[in-house]
Amino acid sequence: MSRPARRLHSIVAALLISVLSVSSVTAQDVAAKRDTSRGDAMIARYFASRTAELSQRCLADVQTLDDWNAKKDEWRSQLFEMLALDPLPEKTPLKAETTGTTDHEDFTVERVQFQSRPGLYVTGNLYVPKKRDEKLPAILYVCGHGRVKKGDVSFGNKAHYQHHGGWFARNGYVCLTIDTLQLGEIEGIHHGTYNHNRWWWNSRGYTSAGVEAWNCIRALDYLQSRDEVDGERLGVTGRSGGGAYSWWIAALDERIKAAVPVAGITSLQNHVVDGCVEGHCDCMFMVNTYRWDYAQVAALVAPRPLLISNTDKDRIFPLDGVVDVYSKVRRIYELHGKLDNVGLQITEGPHKDTQELRVHAFHWFNKFLKGEDPLIETAAVKFFEPEQLRVFERLPGDELNTTIDESFVPTAKLPKADEVSLTDESLAAYRQMLREKCFRSWPADAPDDQSLNIRRQFDAEHDGVHLSAFSITPESDIELTLYLLRPVEKTPGQLRMSVLNVQDEAGWTSFLKTIRAGFADNFRDELATDVDAEAWQRVTGMLRTQPWGMAWLFPRGIGPTAWDQSERKQTQHRRRFMLLGQTQDSMRVWDVRAGIRALRQIEDGRETPVWLQSNGTMAGVSLYAALFEGSKVERLDLYNLPPSHHNGPTFLNVLRFTDVPLTVSQVLPTSRVVLYETDAAAWSLPQNVAGRNNELKGQFQIR
Repeated sequence: MSRPARRLHSIVAALLISVLSVSSVTAQDVAAKRDTSRGDAMIARYFASRTAELSQRCLADVQTLDDWNAKKDEWRSQLFEMLALDPLPEKTPLKAETTGTTDHEDFTVERVQFQSRPGLYVTGNLYVPKKRDEKLPAILYVCGHGRVKKGDVSFGNKAHYQHHGGWFARNGYVCLTIDTLQLGEIEGIHHGTYNHNRWWWNSRGYTSAGVEAWNCIRALDYLQSRDEVDGERLGVTGRSGGGAYSWWIAALDERIKAAVPVAGITSLQNHVVDGCVEGHCDCMFMVNTYRWDYAQVAALVAPRPLLISNTDKDRIFPLDGVVDVYSKVRRIYELHGKLDNVGLQITEGPHKDTQELRVHAFHWFNKFLKGEDPLIETAAVKFFEPEQLRVFERLPGDELNTTIDESFVPTAKLPKADEVSLTDESLAAYRQMLREKCFRSWPADAPDDQSLNIRRQFDAEHDGVHLSAFSITPESDIELTLYLLRPVEKTPGQLRMSVLNVQDEAGWTSFLKTIRAGFADNFRDELATDVDAEAWQRVTGMLRTQPWGMAWLFPRGIGPTAWDQSERKQTQHRRRFMLLGQTQDSMRVWDVRAGIRALRQIEDGRETPVWLQSNGTMAGVSLYAALFEGSKVERLDLYNLPPSHHNGPTFLNVLRFTDVPLTVSQVLPTSRVVLYETDAAAWSLPQNVAGRNNELKGQFQIR
């Protein structure tokens, strides 16, 4: 590196460090007290607008039966993928065992377990009628969240829902009632993003819904292996969480001949805009890569018999959303000429397992699996103590249920340095893969002058530097502010380069401390913080002597557009993004792309070289922005860049295909990368890629 270049770097790096320093007033303190009404209104508009787009397009291009037949197989494949079941796991031996039986005068309950894959145990109760002259139809009953636990012993939610299995067995059905991962005898986790902060589930493309779907597929395999069961007459039902799992298996597996999901589905509008997502754990949702509304899941059951069942006062599956799903699905059945095969049952009541809901479900199965319509004379009642339904006296030592999120979805194996291709074609393919699997929700076209709608907010001068603030619109409903400091005597078009600092909430606090030392009047509406006069002097000293610009961008939800900072609302907003087929971080990458383009075009349109500087998760966001913007970014200075997406930033599915070190390598042909990092071993891949290629020498450095 030349002496001027080293000096340039040291000054800019020192400036970034000063801006990133954390003040005595923490970002959390500021955020907790500030007015977030602007950000709250913005994100509410955004969620409503994007939800409406997906709702309006749901099944809209299916106008004929030929349309449906042309699309259904592709859509089913997409659903398998969004449940992390593509490729489908190997169907390994079930190793099914009956660990004991419990007797009733009309039926026997077998306490059964099988492994849906090695180490992933499914515990259940198989209700078998004593009176049978032929193979019987069978019901897979998938439980909702019904904890039955005494001390340290979990008896599984099958004990809570036992009355359903008892009714089916007394009325001529074999019924397999299976525990779910959460609240089963072996207690796994459904709540990865809901309250465990496991955002890497999104990056891995993992959802607990996928495990439940797979367990249901293997449960059908088990039922078909039983001599008592007519494998061509299988039905599924369950309520709440079990209602959702009923949807997964009925949509995925055509062995299901009749389905009655109860209180298990509603519209995207209800979840995202009306807030129902806040009452649901992750098992209710696929990773929405292909940006579906939920009627598209339901439609995949057509034309097989389907009864959509719900109560009218269910707060987490509201009536309007249930009716919306039914209306869209009914049209698909109409195209098949099978309106008699779809029904909507709405009874009075809250989110509860009511008798009225059960009776109509029993009637539906009698009609479509037995060809009968008898009077329902027996009630569904509980006969057994939880201990009588327990499968394991001692839990298996080789169980993977409690850690299945760490292995259910395979992650990409990074290549060796000599296997990394950096041709134009391979780089384009890499971007295209990310675009389709991780960033599918980005607008179709890259930000341009017209779409960015760059508008000047204010100008001010102090201490020989000029401050400009510009509003930009990365996409409709999102408006951000780009701040630019430059020497008074230089216009933006005369700058030799612009350093774009992409900041998180702590960076916003530090920025306010610094900028208020010179421009307090322009930030009166922000919560007061201490003033860092020393940092301001470093900024002005540099800018008075160098033809550089220093710019700051705070992506959506940060700084001027921060929304409700409570932990719960932050979590649930991140989950809303996923339901829309995106993540908070993926859309912040889009914001940075917009900021880069805006900075290069401000005022006279001269394309000024841009450096990016960021810290932590925002360093990862900036990295991917640079990947897609290519030569528009001359250099990246990244502090504390996470070495894996397991730690951030979070993008849908990204760990299935790549990880941060490979992306750093892919950036090197167009942008120099300097990492400020203590663990050099984590970055051996880009280090070796750069070392093997003469054209990349000097393009990668660790400091």
